[in-house]
Amino acid sequence: MKKIRLMLVDDHDVIRAGLKSFLLTQEDFDVVAEAGNGEQAVQRALETRPDVILMDITMPEVDGLEATRRLRRLCPDCLVLALTVHDDKQYFMQMLAEGASGYITKQAAADDLVAAIHTIASGNVYLQPALARWLLEDYQRLVRQSGSAPVEAEAARDDKVVNLDVLSLRERQVLELVAQGLSNQEIGKSLELSPKTIARHRERIMNKLNMHTRTELVKFAIRTGLAKLD
Repeated sequence: MKKIRLMLVDDHDVIRAGLKSFLLTQEDFDVVAEAGNGEQAVQRALETRPDVILMDITMPEVDGLEATRRLRRLCPDCLVLALTVHDDKQYFMQMLAEGASGYITKQAAADDLVAAIHTIASGNVYLQPALARWLLEDYQRLVRQSGSAPVEAEAARDDKVVNLDVLSLRERQVLELVAQGLSNQEIGKSLELSPKTIARHRERIMNKLNMHTRTELVKFAIRTGLAKLD
């Protein structure tokens, strides 16, 4: 069984130790790195390339928001799960905007944390149900204000700026598989390429499309017809 490689980022040693002790009881988890602030998190992520980073938000020197922003650019395959004491809409929205793939509070049940890690490692998004209502509220507010679904307006704007023509045939193949939720390893196996080559393709795709998260890539693939909604 291939283990999910984790990095723990928290400025409290006791919390990191407790988390590590618990996570290592799960047979498919491996804690490969730890960091006490966002600066260390970026450095160690680049060194160890974990699959999922459990990221605290409020930390000295460089906080979790800034660290997530940097990781989105420097290590896009390192997926971030915000793990924080903050049951706060502002932090929730900011972490998602910076590129986090999930958000869960430290008050959540241990089983929920395990589920969140598995969800993110599989290429999906995890939002603690009690907090996800904020996204729905904001969506409904935007619909009321604009009179139409904001996704439609966004699609109209974006499609004027960029289209599939800027991507090579190989990049389109990679993007299609990314939109299906496949990992770099799975895409590489499908296309008979190494995971590192797939990572480079993804980076070039993001640069060409001026996008920074997997969610943006999926939305673009759907809008342009490269990927289909089930």
